[in-house]
Amino acid sequence: MVSSDTGEGVTSVRTDGPGFLTERDDLTAVREEAVAFIRDKVTGAGAQGAVVGLSGGVDSTLTAHLAVQALGSDRVLGLGLPAHTDEDNAQEARTMAEGLGIEFREVDLRPLLDLFEDHVAPEVAPGGGRRAIGNLTARLRMCALYYAANARSYLVCGTANRSELLLGYFTKYGDGGADLFPMGDLYKTEVQALAQQVGVPRRIVAKEPTADLWAGQTDAEDLGARYSEIDPVLRRVVDRSERVEDVLDDVDASPETAETVARLYVDSLHKRAVPPTPGIDDRGTGSSGSHPLHLAPMASGL
Repeated sequence: MVSSDTGEGVTSVRTDGPGFLTERDDLTAVREEAVAFIRDKVTGAGAQGAVVGLSGGVDSTLTAHLAVQALGSDRVLGLGLPAHTDEDNAQEARTMAEGLGIEFREVDLRPLLDLFEDHVAPEVAPGGGRRAIGNLTARLRMCALYYAANARSYLVCGTANRSELLLGYFTKYGDGGADLFPMGDLYKTEVQALAQQVGVPRRIVAKEPTADLWAGQTDAEDLGARYSEIDPVLRRVVDRSERVEDVLDDVDASPETAETVARLYVDSLHKRAVPPTPGIDDRGTGSSGSHPLHLAPMASGL
């Protein structure tokens, strides 16, 4: 499943096979490519380093680990931004930052959330509900990450994986807002395998996934299934363009789960797209990231 060298010292990984990138050789290639990606994006943007939000979970721990490999521990900042966070998770974030040798700062966002709920929410949308406050929590965290990034001339290194991105299981301009997603091409299944390979403690790899948007929240409860059921459906339906009903004999998921996964993917398209404009005079939004060829020499990495 691994192709030849790209000519830049990084092995390119194919994802056109039926399985996941969980074998040793595949994971080694994935790690090398992700590390090179971080280094190239930071260098190309003329940035001084990267900031990572650390939650104590596998995604953020692995992202920080890869960032340190790419940039060195002195150029990575870890931010702990608890709000409803279990103390064990908060302590895990501190422990992982110490183990990586990176600077770590922690700020409790609960007082700021309380202030918003008491003074802003009642005025703009009374009765917004738990999910609206959960999304606010994610956006406040990203505000803190970007403040730190702006102040230090760093990039925000996001922690989202491919499973979350395809399902739309992220908050717009919250955890969905970052300068780069080093694990954005990896399913949760593959993230867990890579985390084990690079030495992330098993207790973190095996931890129940949560976005920590409210007390007791878990990914499985929100999505209605675990990633071990979700990922094979996404792999077949999205990557291989197979019909939902045709994959049921080969995946460990019920028809209801498979249909829900496919529906989440379709309904969350807007979350993966640049905000649209009317297209007046055929101008569009420039969402492709392209630029006139005569400006190519001026283009940076981001």
